[in-house]
Amino acid sequence: MKNSPADFWNDRFNNEEFVYGTQPNAFFKEELDKLKAGTLLLPAEGEGRNAVYAATKNWTVSAFDISQSGKEKALLLFKQNNVSIAYDIVDVLDYTSNEKFDAIGLCYTHFPIDIRKQANPYLLKFLKKGGVVIFEAFSKSQLKNNSGGPKNEAMLFSLEVIRQEFKGLEFKILEEKTIELSEGKFHRGKADVIRFVGIKK
Repeated sequence: MKNSPADFWNDRFNNEEFVYGTQPNAFFKEELDKLKAGTLLLPAEGEGRNAVYAATKNWTVSAFDISQSGKEKALLLFKQNNVSIAYDIVDVLDYTSNEKFDAIGLCYTHFPIDIRKQANPYLLKFLKKGGVVIFEAFSKSQLKNNSGGPKNEAMLFSLEVIRQEFKGLEFKILEEKTIELSEGKFHRGKADVIRFVGIKK
């Protein structure tokens, strides 16, 4: 029987090491620092590194993931950094909130293709008009690299896919580029990524 995505992530996070490190994603940090602190949603937040950084910068953070072991690691990191963050275990399409957020951070949220096509437009419902999405994930060119990410091309991004799945955003930055990743043991080395900053119209 094929393991579920939750099984995969529970297994990956189920050790003492923070497998993507404890520091925030560099692009997320750089762009978040340009914004006035408010409310932030972090889907697929895993071990909590981006949530902790945002909370230390006075953001009110809500996070979720499908992995119980990811949440347990995140709670440990929250405690170590003396921050308080709401963290739910929920599938992305089952997530709900009465809140409209000032920003959403999407860092390497590679959902299975059938979920992703629904998930990205769905998440935008929780963003205020004028709210900001900060996004970084692997592009389809990443398949040739060994620095991380799914080995399934359908789960990787292109600029065209971004424009299709994030309609309703005005892109301040939208680029595909090669970077050097240093995020724990699973994101390390030369990587092809797509990044954007989008404002909800």
